Amino acid sequence: MPFDYSGYLDFLKKHNHNFFRLWVWEQARWTPDQTADDFWFSPTIYRRTGPGNALDGEPKFDLTKFNQAYFNRLRNRVAQAGRRGIYVSVMFFQGWSIQKPNITLRNNAWRGHPFNAANNVNSIDGDTKKDNSGTGIFTLANPSVTALQKAYVRKLIDTLNDLDNVLWDICNECPPNSIDWQNHFIDFVKQYEANKPKQHPVGFTGDWWYSNDALFMSNADWISPGAGPTNGDAYLNDPPASDGNKVIILDSDHIWGSTSTAPTQGADRSWVWKSFVRGLNPIFMDGEDHDGSYWSFNPDDAKWDDLRVNMGYTLRYANRMNLAHMEPRPELASSTYCLANVSNDNPEFLVYIPAGGVVTVDLRNISGSLRVEWFNPANGQAITGSNITANAFHKLSAPFSGDAVLYLRR
Repeated sequence: MPFDYSGYLDFLKKHNHNFFRLWVWEQARWTPDQTADDFWFSPTIYRRTGPGNALDGEPKFDLTKFNQAYFNRLRNRVAQAGRRGIYVSVMFFQGWSIQKPNITLRNNAWRGHPFNAANNVNSIDGDTKKDNSGTGIFTLANPSVTALQKAYVRKLIDTLNDLDNVLWDICNECPPNSIDWQNHFIDFVKQYEANKPKQHPVGFTGDWWYSNDALFMSNADWISPGAGPTNGDAYLNDPPASDGNKVIILDSDHIWGSTSTAPTQGADRSWVWKSFVRGLNPIFMDGEDHDGSYWSFNPDDAKWDDLRVNMGYTLRYANRMNLAHMEPRPELASSTYCLANVSNDNPEFLVYIPAGGVVTVDLRNISGSLRVEWFNPANGQAITGSNITANAFHKLSAPFSGDAVLYLRR
C-alpha cells in the first residue's frame, strides 16, 4: 500500500504537532526484524545501471550516479511539511541499514546495501571487518566510502538548503564504533553549509550501546540521548533538566523502545509533561503507519492517543509563553517539575504535578499579582483560578483529581 504522506501531515496537524524525523533507509531490500523477503525500498539513493545484478536480483548500483527521483521526492515532502508549519529532521544515514551488532536479527539488511561489494559496479567494499555486517561504513577506515558519503551529504544539503524547516540528523542508532565518524560528519556539514544561504541545526542521536557523554561533548547543535545499559534510566521517569548547552530532542524510541516491539511499556502523557517542563523536547515513535507496514500497532489505543494529544497541549503552552526566556527551575515547585521565567517584567511559571493535589510554588522573588490557570491533561480543559499576590511561598490546590498543570503569569 502506498504511504499516505498527505494523510500523515493531516494526522500531525490534527494533534497539533510540528516536528517529525524523516527516516532514511540506505538498503534496497530486506529490513531488520522481518522474515519477509519482499520488503523493498524505492526510490533508491543511487541509480541501478548494472552491468550485473545485485544480491536482490536487480541491477547493480553505480555509486557515482544519484537517482534524482529520490531527491525530488525528498524535497517535495520536506517542502510540503514546511507549508504546514512542520519542522523535519532529515536523516543522512541509518544504523538499521546494516547488520547491527549486539542484536539478533532475522534478516541482514547489509545484503541490500549499495556499499556491499556484491551490489555495486564501483568495486566499493564497505565490509572492512569482513564479517558481513557493514559496520565499517560508519567509520573512517575506508577513504573511498567516506568520499562517497560526503558526495551524498553535499547532494542532500544542496537539495534542501534553501528551506527553513530543516534539521540535519547524522545517523539513526549507528553502532558504537561510529562516534568519531559521526563527529567528523557533524563538522563536515557545518563547514559545507557555512558559505550557503542558510545554516541548519545538526544533530547527534544516541543509541543504547554508547554513552550519552559522546553526544554532550560533540559539536552537534541538538542531541537525542538514550537510556539503557550504558546510560541508565535517567530519562525514563524523572528526566534531568536541560542546562541549555544543547537542544535536546528526547525520542521515546531511544528511551523506551518502539511501540511496535514494546506495546505494554513506554512513554505516556506524564513523561511528555515531565520532559517538557525540564526543558526537553519530547517526541514519540508512533506506530500509526499510514501504509499498512509492519510497524503498526492499534492506532486507537487510548494510551497512545492520550500521549499524542498531550504533546499537542505542550506545544500550545510553548506558543503562549515567552519560551526563549523560560528555564527549568525544579527548586521553585514542590513537585520539582517547573519551567519558569523569573523576570519581574514578565514572570511565568508552568508547573506539572504528576500526582495532582497541592503544589507549593516559590514566588518570593516575584512582585505583584499573578493570574492562575489550571490545565487538566486528561481532558484538555483549562480552569481559571483566583489571582494571587506573589512575594511569598504559595500553596495551590488543583480543582480536579489526577495529574495537573499549573500556569502562572502576570
